[in-house]
Amino acid sequence: MLAIQFIILVLMGSSVIFLSYMIFKSILSPKKIENIQKLIKQGKYPAAIKTAKAILSKNPRDFKAHYFLGKAYLLDGKPELALMEYKIVNQTAIFDSSFSETEFRKQISQLYYKYNQPDEALKEYLLLIKLEPQVSEHYYNAGKIFESRSRSEQALAHYQKAISLDKRNVKAHAALGLLLYRAKQYGEAKKAIDYAISLSPQTYSSYYYLGKILKEGKDYAGAIKAFEKAMRDTEFRQRALIESGTSYMAVNQTEKAIIEFDRALSSASDTNSQESLYARYFLASCYEKERKIDKALEQWEKIYQINHTFRDVPAKLAQYRDLHTNDNMKEYLTSNAEYFIEICKKIALTGYNLEPRSIKSKKFGCIFIATEHKAENWQNVRQQVSLMFFYRETELIPDSLLRQQLEEMKKQNYVKCIICTSSGFTRSSIEFAENRPFELVGKDKLEAILSKINL
Repeated sequence: MLAIQFIILVLMGSSVIFLSYMIFKSILSPKKIENIQKLIKQGKYPAAIKTAKAILSKNPRDFKAHYFLGKAYLLDGKPELALMEYKIVNQTAIFDSSFSETEFRKQISQLYYKYNQPDEALKEYLLLIKLEPQVSEHYYNAGKIFESRSRSEQALAHYQKAISLDKRNVKAHAALGLLLYRAKQYGEAKKAIDYAISLSPQTYSSYYYLGKILKEGKDYAGAIKAFEKAMRDTEFRQRALIESGTSYMAVNQTEKAIIEFDRALSSASDTNSQESLYARYFLASCYEKERKIDKALEQWEKIYQINHTFRDVPAKLAQYRDLHTNDNMKEYLTSNAEYFIEICKKIALTGYNLEPRSIKSKKFGCIFIATEHKAENWQNVRQQVSLMFFYRETELIPDSLLRQQLEEMKKQNYVKCIICTSSGFTRSSIEFAENRPFELVGKDKLEAILSKINL
């Protein structure tokens, strides 16, 4: 009997001790959480992190400790670690008056967006819309993600809702304008962008979208001015410089375009980004146009090191691969317009015993109207006339060029058309030239003729 009483007393004592411990713990835990909050407010983030970790070492399921640890990480410049903690909170948290769900979801949605998890971010923004249905910014953020996922109708609806809740939401007006621009509704797009700018002329990102619209309408001067303003926004600076450069390219101001692309590369925070690759690609195109092939090759090679399949870079490198070993082809490809014509004269004479009677310099190279070279005065003899094209571009020559020239040859009574190119010809061009008065001179044959010329 005494033994039973003793056991009962022990059990009761244990219960009292356990209950006392739990009461003490429940009182102590909030105090420790409050201590973390104080440390965060004081800017003592490492101390807050240490305190939160100490709590979690004893109770890993304390979601408030996880939350404030994440917040301390975020303020201490460690957003990736913050997101890890917030994910734990999202699984276990019980929100009440002492722990704001709205504030938490705002923070985690931004982190999901930052770390390229748009689907997760969208879930959070949609939850925020339910929690705060009158807040314009939530609809705008959801619209951005819908648009990035090519769900234009949902994006449009959310941008319009954001604007209906806050007619001064500049970002929503600008985003709506860009969405309409991509849908090729340029008039409506410009209205939306212009309105955004009228609301906030200092929101420089809006000028980027205005520039895109003006550029699409071939108002390159207006586009360049808009992109200049957009450059004041650090987020849009590189993209605005690239767009400005391509606008200069469109109006054949290559030197100015080169300056813009150089600036775009200098301003890059990530030299391996898509924007940086495009800046290099367009810079190389400008150098190629200026016949500065060595500089163009430098840019193409840098692109190739990062992305082996970027646009036509492999083809460009293949086209110019002989420059270091074939001096004659290098002269053909890189010489200025005046000297290039002299080279073409030697090709005509050495390869075909022809000399030009008229010469037209073209963007792709030049065109000769040529006759047979003779020692006597050619003006006293009726001579047969040939047409010669000289190309130094990467594109294969299409059959459409041959068809067009065949008609011209019939009108002018030309006997032959010789087309020389540093690249090659499409299969349809080769087939069309058969049994017709064309001679197609591709890269290999051109190199053979150049090897006989003293340049």
